[in-house]
Amino acid sequence: MISSIDGATDIDGVSGGLGGSGDKAVFSAIRGVADVILVASGTVIAENYREPQTPPSIRAQRMARGQAPLPRIAIFSGSLSIDLDHRVFESETPPIVITHANSPIDRRAALAEVCDVMVAGETVVDIHDALHQLALDGAAVALLEGGPTLNGAFADEDLIDEWCQSVAPLLVSGSSARVAHSKNTLRPRAFRLDRTLHDDGFLFHRYLRDRSEATE
Repeated sequence: MISSIDGATDIDGVSGGLGGSGDKAVFSAIRGVADVILVASGTVIAENYREPQTPPSIRAQRMARGQAPLPRIAIFSGSLSIDLDHRVFESETPPIVITHANSPIDRRAALAEVCDVMVAGETVVDIHDALHQLALDGAAVALLEGGPTLNGAFADEDLIDEWCQSVAPLLVSGSSARVAHSKNTLRPRAFRLDRTLHDDGFLFHRYLRDRSEATE
């Protein structure tokens, strides 16, 4: 994820205006180790997602590790309102759309023509079940790319093992959502700083979940 120094996660509804060359390099590197990229349908639409642009060198590294050449995109959607002709479906490996059993059956059937459809949960998407099904399909490393509401849902369930965030040297203000947003107020969960990188005013932080508190 990326935010401004005052915590904004977008400019005019998209995050692209916050980024820089260093952030793009970190973004590419993190995607390079993922088996699956988890993202909400609203973010796919707002950010105009497409097939991961994985450089040949990273593809070769992935295949040497026994991974697929490209990470697969898994889109969380309850309404299934994403257009069938969205460019995210133009991929070497079709994305997965993850929905719940109460989603529109006709939309599920239509989407099944352009991607794989996974049902997890009855009336809302069960993210535990979704992760379990993805793991059974061989996804050992899942990268969560948001948006803030999906991040908040994963935070609510304590399913985030590491947190990678870029901080852009920009002051934005406005009403942008924070990086993780939820109606729930959680007991603060401890992370430890693993590393910080710096490039042209940008900071790149990697935090790891400290689960020692759960065993005390």
